[in-house]
Parts: sequence; structure tokens; C-alpha cells
Amino acid sequence: MLWASKTYRNVSSPIMGLALFINGSGKRTFKAVPGVMEHGSFQDQSQATFSFTDEDHTLANSLRYTLNQDPRVTFCGYSIPHPADARVNIRVQTTGDPAREVLKDSCQDLMLICQHVRSTFDQAVMEFKSKKGLESMNIRP
Repeated sequence: MLWASKTYRNVSSPIMGLALFINGSGKRTFKAVPGVMEHGSFQDQSQATFSFTDEDHTLANSLRYTLNQDPRVTFCGYSIPHPADARVNIRVQTTGDPAREVLKDSCQDLMLICQHVRSTFDQAVMEFKSKKGLESMNIRP
């Protein structure tokens, strides 16, 4: 919920994220997924904390890595408030660009990295299978 009044300094607003879904036939679709909350202010949009629900170190550390590769980011870190709570808080501070836009760009970069890893892996598996797999390795029991 965003407050329209300028008297409130802190803002908490839900962000509808986009998730990539791939069905069995390989069709790719993006769907809006709730679960990200932004905590920031109206005055300074260059810094914000984002809370991701139902996430853990896997996504948080990957996002932290891609965010820190961006020259617009001056600080990025994450914390998990409690081990029993499936929530991650990611803090982003930038050189002046809106933190929300920088986070979106980093999510897209991370998705491209994952797609590259997946295609490289699939190519290696196909190459391995085309060479008759284990038979070509001369492994004896």
C-alpha cells in the first residue's frame, strides 16, 4: 500500500514480480507473482530494502552477486530474519538510479545467466549422449 501524503517518510509497497514458467512443450510464459515487498521512501528512491517471501540463500546470494556486478550499486547485502521464516531482505543502495529499477535489471541479468548455464548444460549432455556416453569412457567394473 502506498501513501499519497508527503508527511509519511517510509513507504511499503507490494511489487508484483514476474516469473518465467516453461511448460512441457517448451512454451515460455511470464506470470505476475506476488511476494516481494519494497521498503523505502518517497524522497530517496536510490536506496530500498526488498523483502522476498518464500525464498532463501539460493536466490538472495545470486541476486547479491549480480547486483554487486552493476556499477550503479554502491551497497548490496541480504539477511534472513530468522531461519524458520522463509523470507529474505535484500538492501540496495545506488549512485542515484531508483533501487527498484536496478533490482529489476539484476533479476533480468540473473535470468540470462541461468538460461546460459542451462543451454550449456543441455548442449554438453547432448554431446555426451551422442558419443555413446559411458561406453566411450572404457570404464570396467
